[in-house]
Amino acid sequence: MKPPGRYYRCAFAACGLLLACLPAAADEWTRFRGPNGSGVSDAKTVPAQWKESDFNWKIDLPGKGNSSPVVWDELVFVTAADNDAGTRTLLAINTADGKTRWKKNFSYATYRKHRNNSYASNTPATDGERVYVLWQSKKESRLVAIDHEGRESWRYELGPYLHGQGGGTSPIVFEDLVVISNDHKKGSFLLAVDRATGKERWKLPRAGKRACYSTPCVFSAPGRPTEIVFVHCFEGIVGVDPKLGRQNWMIDVFGTFPQRAVGSPVVWKDLVVANSGALNGGKNAVVVRPSTSGKKHGVKEVYRISRSAPHVPSPLVFDGRLFLWSDLGVVTCARVETGEVIWQKRAAGGGNFHGSPVCVDGRLFCADDKGTVVVLSASEKFEVLGKNELADTCRSTPAVSAGRMYVRTESRLFSVGGKKE
Repeated sequence: MKPPGRYYRCAFAACGLLLACLPAAADEWTRFRGPNGSGVSDAKTVPAQWKESDFNWKIDLPGKGNSSPVVWDELVFVTAADNDAGTRTLLAINTADGKTRWKKNFSYATYRKHRNNSYASNTPATDGERVYVLWQSKKESRLVAIDHEGRESWRYELGPYLHGQGGGTSPIVFEDLVVISNDHKKGSFLLAVDRATGKERWKLPRAGKRACYSTPCVFSAPGRPTEIVFVHCFEGIVGVDPKLGRQNWMIDVFGTFPQRAVGSPVVWKDLVVANSGALNGGKNAVVVRPSTSGKKHGVKEVYRISRSAPHVPSPLVFDGRLFLWSDLGVVTCARVETGEVIWQKRAAGGGNFHGSPVCVDGRLFCADDKGTVVVLSASEKFEVLGKNELADTCRSTPAVSAGRMYVRTESRLFSVGGKKE
């Protein structure tokens, strides 16, 4: 007999993950950057400065990767790739002690990718029944569902991923759907499949002019139907009806210069925030407002921030403030409604950031490529609260669940914080 807490979680999941539309959830961190991709947690037991006694466990992973962990109940799911063995692995790890509950291996052939990318960069998504992992490669790509006991439920074949920098977007779960953005070259599309069976529910073709790695989110505001928001550098920001698979609105805000949408969108009330840019070129974070009057599916740009905007890291909104953490560690705090910049400061010198920030109890946590987790106050006053060295390359984003933070470096997984017994 299952304990009551687990039973009710599973029953809730079977009715549809309605909390996907909300900015926070109690214990589960089910997708890239947690509840609806917001990156926000109200956990009170993750310290800003870590001592050895704050770590619950540290484990080595069977390979390398840039994907982030996701959490449901007592399991952490994370992926890794062993290049020498040609094996990608999905692991289920006990939150309590870091021991591997089970692992599922998938063979692959190496292919050309960006030097900062990995062969395990797609973050899984999960619900109370299954975990969904996207494996992209030049030969073949597939979306695979595996139950919480490690048994494969279904797989959906996407065809080859035709881009030389490798893949990186991640699936999300919304109600009875698993949704992905498969943007690369010829054969790009937006896709929703039935989360129980893997059967295709809808598929929207895309122009496929540029590979982008943005992970979608859900937009639900008073006076509007619920929509899935997708971002692409050349196709702009798009709102799609999740039941019909129909594009409701689109706004072209990034221009046509060579760039890539890597960061993932976030929502705040009736606003959508998204970013796109080039490593050594222009970068823009743009805020748009889909209309709730007049044209049913209208949308307009509210403002943009271009100075020190991020290319790879995703935006974050907390307590009415927009935080943009740039690739070079310059952080911008602005009022999300107006774009008024409150402060813009360098958080750390010399570090490059490929992971995205998360906000835990009013503090921003973001890891640089060298494995230093920098902690700032998410307030109107710039303040560095901590710097924590993990001594391993890190290009991923932390997860937070049940008061604990899970940080994945290139080859290790750490659990930190939480109440001690």
